[in-house]
Amino acid sequence: MGVREQARWTRARLGRCGPPVDLLTARFDRHEYAPHAHEQFTIGVTVGGLEAIAYRGGRIVSGPGSIVVLEPGEMHTGGPAAPEGYAYQALYADPALLADGTLGRALPHFSEPVLDDPELAGALRLAHTDISACPDPLEAESRLPWLLTALARRHSTSRASDDTVPGAGPVALAVRDRLADELLAPPSLAVLAADLGLSRYQLLRAFRTTMGVPPYAWLAQYRVTRARTLLEAGLRPAEVAGLVGFADQAHLTRWFRRVLGVTPAAYRNSVQDSGH
Repeated sequence: MGVREQARWTRARLGRCGPPVDLLTARFDRHEYAPHAHEQFTIGVTVGGLEAIAYRGGRIVSGPGSIVVLEPGEMHTGGPAAPEGYAYQALYADPALLADGTLGRALPHFSEPVLDDPELAGALRLAHTDISACPDPLEAESRLPWLLTALARRHSTSRASDDTVPGAGPVALAVRDRLADELLAPPSLAVLAADLGLSRYQLLRAFRTTMGVPPYAWLAQYRVTRARTLLEAGLRPAEVAGLVGFADQAHLTRWFRRVLGVTPAAYRNSVQDSGH
């Protein structure tokens, strides 16, 4: 077995009490999967090398940037198609996650298992990387169902449902206020959607259209704003992270740098220095 072979699993939840989604990051030089099937959709993005998969009585090959979609219950294998091996990121999704934005929420069918969609492949890779590094429930629920719905709407035989969400503005503001009020333990989007008589996809659509960002990104920025006040009062970043709802200091730092361009510690030092 090559020394570079590795596989790392991460389990994320869609909301604090929501269903799990398993994410796999793998690199194989020689490993060949035995024939097997999954109960969920297997959605992978090849990030290096070439992978050969026995599927539906034939052989498919996936290269860098390709999206691979294997349907529930379909037997398949997987292995290298070139001497340099292959690397990929995959997630295992309940069929309902892909059906949310389709007409009648019918089970999507993908006649082609290998898809060429660079934009969606890049978005899936980025979401997979971010959520594997920090499996925040609201972030996972904001990003993964949205991308999986896009996958079904673009590439499956299911017809897309109507995008219109009546009262999108009030819906978004109601969601925003709930997230702000419960920032330490935010409700799941599934719960918020049910309370508003919407599907999760409709809620995400309304929020993104009105606020310009998905719910997890809005809440993270709101938490950063709250964190600034606490840092200015002299609290340490490790204390502040938990007080504003971040999982840990690393999660706070990640978002603080995204929003303000500096670490929480650097910000705390600068505002304290300027105050004396």
